[in-house]
Amino acid sequence: MTMHDVFAYIDAQADDYVAKLQTLCRQPTIAAQNLGMAETANMVRGMVADLGAEVQLLMTEGYPVVYGELPGAGTKSLLLYDHYDAQPPEPLALWTHDPFGAEIADGRIWARGVADNKGNLVARLCAADAWLKVRGQLPLTLKFLFEGEEEIGSPSLPAFAEAYHDLYRADGCIWEAGYKDRQGRLQITMGCKGICYVELRAHGANSDLHSANAAIVPSPVWRLVWALQTLKTPDERILIDGFYDRVRSPSQRDLELAAAWDFQAEAHKHDLGIDHYLRHAEGTELKADLLFQPTCNIAGIEAGYTGPGSKTILPNQAMAKIDFRLVPDQSHQRVLQLLREHLDRYGFSDIEVIDLNGEDPARTDPRDPVVTAVAEAARSVYAQPPQLLPTMSGTGPMYPLCQRWGMPAVGAGVGNAQSHTHAPNENIKVADYIEGIKHMAMIFQKFATGDGTQ
Repeated sequence: MTMHDVFAYIDAQADDYVAKLQTLCRQPTIAAQNLGMAETANMVRGMVADLGAEVQLLMTEGYPVVYGELPGAGTKSLLLYDHYDAQPPEPLALWTHDPFGAEIADGRIWARGVADNKGNLVARLCAADAWLKVRGQLPLTLKFLFEGEEEIGSPSLPAFAEAYHDLYRADGCIWEAGYKDRQGRLQITMGCKGICYVELRAHGANSDLHSANAAIVPSPVWRLVWALQTLKTPDERILIDGFYDRVRSPSQRDLELAAAWDFQAEAHKHDLGIDHYLRHAEGTELKADLLFQPTCNIAGIEAGYTGPGSKTILPNQAMAKIDFRLVPDQSHQRVLQLLREHLDRYGFSDIEVIDLNGEDPARTDPRDPVVTAVAEAARSVYAQPPQLLPTMSGTGPMYPLCQRWGMPAVGAGVGNAQSHTHAPNENIKVADYIEGIKHMAMIFQKFATGDGTQ
């Protein structure tokens, strides 16, 4: 069965499909600030209902999940996971377009959340719409699960998954993330790293003191610096006892995929304004570090006076935020425990450890049928073959939603290498968005029947 009729309809409706996305992007949706969350949830609920799906808002301890089902002709089912929340737009002064204007300029739609993740969300709805308008019925059952907390760590999603996994369970899941690389090749990812995000706090006197007291009063800043120094060596080896015990070695297929990945290392360095990578890694070693190695990163440090001029004080507290990116088979709770034990062992039991966020890593077998369907659909739709990556270097709630229940998940989307996700001037290309709709429509066909020829 060819897809010419569905693709022709998508082309004919391109302006309307772009307008749908612009409407959603013009609605501010900032989970961290509880800005526009209820309005957006209801807007997305209406968009799913417009397809004729059974849709409901499922309440969580945080923001609601929009859940819908649209039955199809075949026996297969596919879950579409996206999130309707976005990052704050600040710093506003660095935007060249209104972050909530969804303006089209230079062939791109500029808006906060357009790449992460409203563009993917609407593209999937439009793919379903095109199928229904042209064929009258989908070739498989679609399940839509759109949450509102991904940008704040999805704190309510594990409990939601515990309560509703039988409801949303499907034969496979299309994950929210995805973009084209610098060469215009679609990136298809089969997993994500986990995270353990903590805040370390060191406490001293009950108030800031004149710095003359540094001769006799312990400094919480030095305590924190000394504690941080015990965590990692200059050659990037994490020193927490047991940290690497559960790190799963990449499979032969993982290594093959990493070797085949055309990561533009020199161009990437140039974009970042750096002259070397950590440990001066390059080639396959560099790619393996990015995909398969856990990390210990200091995300921020705060202590004392940092304003203009001098202020001679001995601060009474110091704080650092640290994120550990985790790989299979590490877990957030285990790393949290090992960190506490490490600090105690080195004499830093006074350092407070606050658990801010955690998600376990996830991985899908590259041989899974949903991976095959997404990759074959990409080869049918795009001018260049896709790049298959065994995992993202970033994190999402894939494990508690999918792999914990035996559901494979694959990421593919409509972003580009200059989408500026989480940064000012977030954007997607209009052409990529329309191609993404066609790709998703082809995935429905491929996954349902294995027949997606044009």
